[in-house]
Amino acid sequence: MRQETRFEGSQSYVTTGDLKLAVNAALTLQRPLLIKGEPGTGKTMLAEEVAAALGMPLLQWHIKSTTKAQQGLYEYDAVSRLRDSQLGDERVKVIDNYIVKGVLWQAFTADEQVVLLIDEIDKADIEFPNDLLRELDRMEFYVYETRQMVKATHRPLVIITSNNEKELPDAFLRRCFFHYIKFPDRDTMEQIVAVHFPHLKQELLAKALEVFYQVREVSGLKKKPSTSELLDWLKLLLAEDIPAAALRGQDDTAILPPLHGALLKNEQDIHLFERLAHMSRTRR
Repeated sequence: MRQETRFEGSQSYVTTGDLKLAVNAALTLQRPLLIKGEPGTGKTMLAEEVAAALGMPLLQWHIKSTTKAQQGLYEYDAVSRLRDSQLGDERVKVIDNYIVKGVLWQAFTADEQVVLLIDEIDKADIEFPNDLLRELDRMEFYVYETRQMVKATHRPLVIITSNNEKELPDAFLRRCFFHYIKFPDRDTMEQIVAVHFPHLKQELLAKALEVFYQVREVSGLKKKPSTSELLDWLKLLLAEDIPAAALRGQDDTAILPPLHGALLKNEQDIHLFERLAHMSRTRR
């Protein structure tokens, strides 16, 4: 049963006022909510928290480069039907036995309103969003094999995430309410960390955040560390019992922090820090 009529955040997910407004605007307008932001800023988790807070079931469709829009509606298993016909199986007389319902079909025909997450839509082919325009706008689609029109019993709250890997079509954007999740400032990040590590010592937190934001500000980074990577790093620091003083030694040329593999994810960025360290040493 639905617990809330509006999304007011949750104890396990730090939500800004703008983000709450965006979710509630999508609910009011009955339009998909398109969420963009850096990877690791909690876009996928937002759908999970919204579903929990509103008391709605959550259906998830994680998009890959090979995903086709038709898979979200349904798929007709012609190969299985041909095989069964060769074996004389009676199931071949009912074509519905070979229709595999996709996540949109499940969302449209659910007994109650659901939250439907279409995750990382920008991974798919550029035509993928256009292929879903009518279905997401009218909340219906036609099944040609069975000559059946599937209409939404309860209009789902659709949350679509994008990492901005490619531009989305204007016609698709017009049908969405858009919100960009800004990278958390230090105060917001402290709140996020407190949710995951409520007993973290303030000295370690302060030093870790100082180092984290310094790393992000280094010019030329191929991939800046994200919120999720900060949380992984803090988990490792606690597991290894590394003190705050060890995050930056007395010699400030030790630019790479301990366990930096949790923050830096490619060799180019590590080499960049090594070059900066070398340049700093040569100036002394």
